[in-house]
Amino acid sequence: MLRYSAYAASLLLALFSAWRMQGDPGWRWGLAAFGALALLGTWDLLQRRSTLRRNYPLLAHFRYGLESIGPEIRQYFIEADTEEAPYSRQQRALVYQRSKSVMDVVPFGTEHDVYDVAYEWINHSIVPSFIESHDFRIRIGAQAAQPYDASVFNISAMSFGALSANAIRALNAGAKRGGFYHDTGEGSISPYHREHGGDLVWEIGSGYFGCRDAEGRFSEERFVENAGAPQVRMIEIKLSQGAKPGHGGMLPAAKVSAEIAATRGVPSGRDCVSPARHAEFSTPVGLLEFVARLRELSGGKPVGFKLAIGHPWEWFGIAKAMHETGVLPDFIVVDGAEGGTGAAPAEFIEHVGVPMHEGLMLVHNTLVGLGLRDRVKVGAAGKIVSAFDLARTLALGADWCNAARGFMFALGCIQSQNCHTDRCPTGIATQDPRRWKHLDVADKATRVFMFQRNTLQALRDLLCACGLRHPDELGPEHILRRVSPTEVRSLAALYRFLAPGELLQGVPEHAVFRSFWASARSDSFAPPAQVQALRGAKAR
Repeated sequence: MLRYSAYAASLLLALFSAWRMQGDPGWRWGLAAFGALALLGTWDLLQRRSTLRRNYPLLAHFRYGLESIGPEIRQYFIEADTEEAPYSRQQRALVYQRSKSVMDVVPFGTEHDVYDVAYEWINHSIVPSFIESHDFRIRIGAQAAQPYDASVFNISAMSFGALSANAIRALNAGAKRGGFYHDTGEGSISPYHREHGGDLVWEIGSGYFGCRDAEGRFSEERFVENAGAPQVRMIEIKLSQGAKPGHGGMLPAAKVSAEIAATRGVPSGRDCVSPARHAEFSTPVGLLEFVARLRELSGGKPVGFKLAIGHPWEWFGIAKAMHETGVLPDFIVVDGAEGGTGAAPAEFIEHVGVPMHEGLMLVHNTLVGLGLRDRVKVGAAGKIVSAFDLARTLALGADWCNAARGFMFALGCIQSQNCHTDRCPTGIATQDPRRWKHLDVADKATRVFMFQRNTLQALRDLLCACGLRHPDELGPEHILRRVSPTEVRSLAALYRFLAPGELLQGVPEHAVFRSFWASARSDSFAPPAQVQALRGAKAR
């Protein structure tokens, strides 16, 4: 039978090699090779774990081999240049070109179908403007003692532990050279973040890494030690991240090296747990009190929080707490469900959390409706790699944007999707020194710097073409989207944007606000009364 053909052939060739070896010792290599295959085929027949291997001895291994390189085959030979999975070849190529400062122009026209539904563009002006500098800045924490003038494009949260030592070094050196910030991720501030002196946003997660005591509780003393460093420009409380909101995480004991343990303030060689929720607060008001506490302990540095939007009533509770107490964060970063991570359950990656555009608009609208938008700055992160990505996100309500995977591409990431295996082929997402030591810090730092600079230069050119002078002039009316083969709408027409102070005058005609705003509470994250009533009716 054909399904046993490979196994039978290996047996016959092994026997033939043994016979020929009597006259010619060189055939011992054939005996070794074909004998090994025959033994493998015999084991396939005898084992009971895989029916496929029992039915197709040896041949099944060819299938497994082809399956193992399937992602690479699709990525290099089958996927279209514009197919995003999760980033298209066109997007990756743009980052590579800009990080190397090589020609990034496109010949012969767009590969996108401009009449396809969801195609987007930005309208230009007959009277373009002239902007001399691409170094666009936004002041965060204007009321704080130590405000920070942030670039509109920065490095999003990626921890040491998730990324290698040399990757962290290169990112921070690039940030220093370009004058933009580098978010530490919740793994705290490692020695590699400090080497080159680039601006840091210190992210503090539920594990309080870098500011915890021996029992894992928040430690004011340790917080002050790190927050007082001049290199730390802002403090960001992580409530959730887009890739796996509400999940928490664990770094296995085998990966908790002495360096990582010292950086995070945890025991070496033991599982390092990030709880799914914070212990320092349990209500919206408690969150804002924690913000104020960190602002005071840091000497007046801007303090805010990052979240992926989930239940709208929880965000509304935070917003109501701001309005009622007058305690405001200096900034909020909205992380989209399209965000990436080194490892997350499939269901969380695919189906949990609100995508960045909708989450950003909800946060922006709420702050506008409460008359607080000019006092709280808003950042956004979620698959941003091009100047148009920046422009669209700023038009939807963000003051600035962050990117993680875009800067990983600048470091040389090839989207092999081995971040969780410790076998990253480019030495970026691994702790294996045999891999990450080959990542040249000086070269990759230059690429990080060039990618950010060239992307902002492209944003400047877009703004000039539109007749604008600063990214803060972008609005939803500037971005157009095809909604059918014969219909086009601006984002301003597609979405409902609140007027300043509208929430103070009553509940607006907006589905989410109409459903959840009135019953959201500043003293609890619990579901509002009507949600609990529906749950009770369902239970009955």
